[in-house]
Amino acid sequence: MMHQQQSMMVGDMLPVHSEIPVHAEEMNNVGYDNSGSYAYDDLFPALPHSQPPVQRNIQQVTNKLRVGSSLHTQVFHVPYEERKLDNANTFGEGESLRTCQAITKVTDAHIEISTSKDGSLTFLITGKHSAVLDARRQILTHFQQQASKQISIPKEHHRWILGKLGQKLKDLEKVTATKISVPSIADNSETITITGTKEGIEKAEHEIRICSEEQSRKALERVTVPKIYHPFIMGPFGERTAALSAETGARIHIPPASTQSDEIVIAGEKTGVLAAKAQIEQIYEDMVKKCSTVRVEVPKSQHKYVIGSRGTTIQEILKETGVSVEVPPPDSPTGTITLHGPHNKIGLALSKVCEKANSVKTATVDAPTWIHKYIIGKNGSNIKKITQDFSKVHVDITHSEDKVKIDGPPEEVERAQVELDDFVKNLLATLTYVELSVDPKFFKHIIGKNGSNINRLKDETGVVINIIENEGTNVIRIEGSHQGVADAERELREMVMKLENERSKEVYVDHRYIKALIGVRGEKIKEIREKFDRVLITLPDQGQKRSPIKLRGPQEDIEKCEKFLHKLMKEVAESSYVQEVPIFKQFHKFIIGKGGANLRKIRDETQTVIDLPAEGDDSDVITVRGKRENVEEAVKRIQQIHNEKANIVTEEVTIAPKYYNSLIGAGGKLIHSIMEECGGVLIKFPPAESDSDKVVIKGPVEDVEKAKQQLLAHASERELTSHTATVRAKPEHHKFLIGKYGANIRKIRDQTGARIIFPTEKDEDKEAIFIIGREEQVEAARTQLEAAVAEISNVSEGEMSVAPRHHRHFVARRGEVLRRIADDCGGVQISFPRQGVSSDRVVLKGPKDCIDAAKARINEIIEDLESKVTIECIIPQRHHRTVMGARGAKVKDITAEFDVQIKFPERDMAEGADIPVKNEENAEPGINDIIRITGRPENCESAKKALLEQVPITIEVTVPNELHRVLAGQKRRELMQTYDVHILMPPAEENSDIVKVTGTPTNVEKAKEALADKIVEMEKEKEDRILRSFELKFKVHPEYHPLVIGKGGLVISKIRTDYGVQINLPKRGDPDDDIITVQGYEDKAQQAKEAIMAIVHQLDNQYREEVDIDPRVHRRLIGLRGKNIKRIMEEYKVDIRFPKHGDDSIVVIAGEEDNVLDAKDHLLNIAEEYLQDVVDRYQRPAAPSLDFGEMLSNENASSGSGGAAAAAAASGGGGSTATATGFVVKGGPWEQRAPDTASTHEFPTMPGAPRAAAPQQPSPAAWGPRR
Repeated sequence: MMHQQQSMMVGDMLPVHSEIPVHAEEMNNVGYDNSGSYAYDDLFPALPHSQPPVQRNIQQVTNKLRVGSSLHTQVFHVPYEERKLDNANTFGEGESLRTCQAITKVTDAHIEISTSKDGSLTFLITGKHSAVLDARRQILTHFQQQASKQISIPKEHHRWILGKLGQKLKDLEKVTATKISVPSIADNSETITITGTKEGIEKAEHEIRICSEEQSRKALERVTVPKIYHPFIMGPFGERTAALSAETGARIHIPPASTQSDEIVIAGEKTGVLAAKAQIEQIYEDMVKKCSTVRVEVPKSQHKYVIGSRGTTIQEILKETGVSVEVPPPDSPTGTITLHGPHNKIGLALSKVCEKANSVKTATVDAPTWIHKYIIGKNGSNIKKITQDFSKVHVDITHSEDKVKIDGPPEEVERAQVELDDFVKNLLATLTYVELSVDPKFFKHIIGKNGSNINRLKDETGVVINIIENEGTNVIRIEGSHQGVADAERELREMVMKLENERSKEVYVDHRYIKALIGVRGEKIKEIREKFDRVLITLPDQGQKRSPIKLRGPQEDIEKCEKFLHKLMKEVAESSYVQEVPIFKQFHKFIIGKGGANLRKIRDETQTVIDLPAEGDDSDVITVRGKRENVEEAVKRIQQIHNEKANIVTEEVTIAPKYYNSLIGAGGKLIHSIMEECGGVLIKFPPAESDSDKVVIKGPVEDVEKAKQQLLAHASERELTSHTATVRAKPEHHKFLIGKYGANIRKIRDQTGARIIFPTEKDEDKEAIFIIGREEQVEAARTQLEAAVAEISNVSEGEMSVAPRHHRHFVARRGEVLRRIADDCGGVQISFPRQGVSSDRVVLKGPKDCIDAAKARINEIIEDLESKVTIECIIPQRHHRTVMGARGAKVKDITAEFDVQIKFPERDMAEGADIPVKNEENAEPGINDIIRITGRPENCESAKKALLEQVPITIEVTVPNELHRVLAGQKRRELMQTYDVHILMPPAEENSDIVKVTGTPTNVEKAKEALADKIVEMEKEKEDRILRSFELKFKVHPEYHPLVIGKGGLVISKIRTDYGVQINLPKRGDPDDDIITVQGYEDKAQQAKEAIMAIVHQLDNQYREEVDIDPRVHRRLIGLRGKNIKRIMEEYKVDIRFPKHGDDSIVVIAGEEDNVLDAKDHLLNIAEEYLQDVVDRYQRPAAPSLDFGEMLSNENASSGSGGAAAAAAASGGGGSTATATGFVVKGGPWEQRAPDTASTHEFPTMPGAPRAAAPQQPSPAAWGPRR
């Protein structure tokens, strides 16, 4: 729809009824007489033609039933000059189509769009009336340039414009396709804003003003004057109407040209309205007497020159001649222009109309579409340069045509045409293009990451490269100079050839190990990608359990990468064993040891990862992760330390099961409370389905005994009675109820004997306080608690004096200090005087205890503020960034630790400010080197000392140059991250042993010691690497290689694992395809060789038998995925090998002699059964067939030597030997001659068209050209 011109007449929109007769033919018992031939038209008759509708039938249907359609259809146009630029040929027609589809989805109206040659858009909308109007408004908003106009309407008239619930305004917006903004009731503005097309704004303004005048208390008159006389009443440029309004004081509203209305509305004072009405009627009567009409045909393409910019030309003609010029609307098919005016002025006006219509000439310059962008130039520079001397020339470049249109004065158009033609010829001589057909799957590799490959090629060759990927078209288009295009084409072809030779492979890895493969911040996968830089490694998406790792690249590199990944995953799997050890929280410190010594020793010696729960975590489980044997050893050591430090016992207490629920308490509150009070002992109740009455208590002896006594006491209480009550209090008041160190709540417990449980962080209800005990105890405790809650909740007001100079500290940062005080003091409200009020009165509202606590806290803060001092700390500016740390982390820690404020100076932006100077110690400190610290004197000194400790130093450490390559990778990053230092390696060309370490003095010393340890470790690794590089080569015949590898690589993997060696087998077809290479420690390599040769010798001693079996049954013997042959091999304990070539019949059986002979007999027996099935299937008579091709071939064969009978006899059929004549059809399309497109008789030349030279190639065959 987007690429075709569609014209629609009114008749096309009407439904046409047709009566189609039904032809029924008997198709049963059809026989074929092979003795004769048939005509194609008889066998395949044409479908019946639709009969024209009969007028009488239509009339009868109409008389019987009339059905009104609720669908409406509307057609309208958007001229090219009014189209929005962002929708004009920017992203192709597909963008416009997507916009229409979105509007259709919202409005439920069907939209069709087409583009004319002149660039204008035509829309056809079908749907319900309201949907059509809504869709039209949205289309005009998206596709047509939008203007905006503000009109002033009295505020009291706005409600009449809006209508009930705003419906009238919505209807007006739909009808005029505009957006109308009416100010809200609270806004006193009288301005109404209208946004939309020029035509829509005029209609909307007209309707709004009419509505306003109708509601006005002033006079309102309507005068009906035919539309053709409106221009004379309005006058040129609206001058007569303006003069008439000024003279009479009346407002005159004449409907715009686009509105088909004859009614003129006059509003204002009554006398003025009547006077204006009289003058308008007088003008109308005068013009009726002396006005005549003339029509002239003008091509529609020239109408815009007659109209002029915004209709100025028509108004000028009206002003000069007094004649009105009426131009048909753009969507009208006619080109007739109508002139109305006095008899004696019509001729002059007609001359001016013809003059304006012919004042512009149109010319075209042939230019292929691909050079249009070069004609335009960057930001239109080239086209501006060409047309700079032709101010009245308009150049129209349409990307869908191979030409450029030029409009303007004739003499300027001719000159511009010559210049543009020369420029196009020059472009065609210097530029060229090439299109390469490329498989779309290679596009992303050609483009590269973030366009790196394609951008590099563009920069090197200076060409433009466009990748076009449409349905059926996948090409890369290269445009530019001849040399650049040739170079780019050559490199792209090489790239495509390389991509075609690449291979892909999928490696399946347990999804649990993907995270370990990626590493911290992707460092591990980055290292793998750098190691195999020629292989593209694509990891599966997170959450996909069965997705493989995809490898793409050269075959050899893919195999190496796959081996490396399997090895890495094996190591990860071995080191991923996890075991959890429950250790009482109070004994974790013994596991950690002084300064973490015990924990570090266990980690280092067992090579495991040990995670302890966080300090605020309730869990007491220690998690150990690593290799299984190492984890078990680490757990053993942890339990040993625990048993040494803790006297853990387990004791059982007999309690009746009926008391379990009350002992556990609501939500487990009571039992958790007992466990916490008794040092965190473990109390385990038997499961609900069990009949056991044994409760298990585990922990230190004293704690177990204490818990036992509490459990038994509570159980005995339950035997007497069990009562529970709830008291509610705000969570912020709980701390006051509990008191300092629990004094208040302990007092209530001692006085009443009841147990009081407060909610924890895990409880959903934070206000409920539970009381458990005997009824009188619970009641007494509840009375006291409710009294305490009432006292705390009783809000009182207090005040205090705070010097105004300290107010800023409390209210700064949006009152952060005040919020903190309120949180700590039970939500007390603190009000400081407003800014600008000179008062020291501070008001506090809340519970009395909370107010007292808040006053005390404020006084403490004031005391701190008054005792603050400011000292200076001199640190060279170039160290400030290091001292501050990442995002100021170090300074924040010092500030929080010592409760001070630290202010760094502004950075000196002068050139050379960061360059260190000689004799810096003796140099005078600059203003930018001084850091100011504010706080208590002792805190300031401590903070200054901490800052000076952060000043970095640099030391030199000697590391042998041959170890630099090993140190420069992961080891260096680990040292830098662990000790927070920077390690600088010397450039390779310097061949230096000096490594520089920069950081704080403490960290530098630690890093130096660690670096010395690393050197010793790397020396040992170097010696070990030399020992592991021993290589052993020996010969093994290629036929044994698959058995050495084993099923799924199990045999060779076991040898590699057992002896810790690398075994490389040659590829099939290599010159040395019998050489196996083993690499590792010398003794291990020899042992691996002996293991391989043992397998070979074992195979040499086996008995082998070759069996000839028909290849047609090989597949059936093997079975689906080798199921059948595997079963036979397992049953007889032999190895059976089938030939790789389908026409080879030799099957090899290897194993012990008796087993081989038994397997041979079994194979031959079942092969004979399968072969009999094959023979029976091939000899079965064929079913009857109506295959015309087979009949024709049989007929041709029978004309020789009775081939049909011979074929029947060969297939086992016993039918008649008479030869069939076949099924012959004559007159089919395959016998007809195709039309000759080169013939002027069959394809005559269109009238007026230029005669083309006859093509020299021969006419195509009847069924198209040969491929």
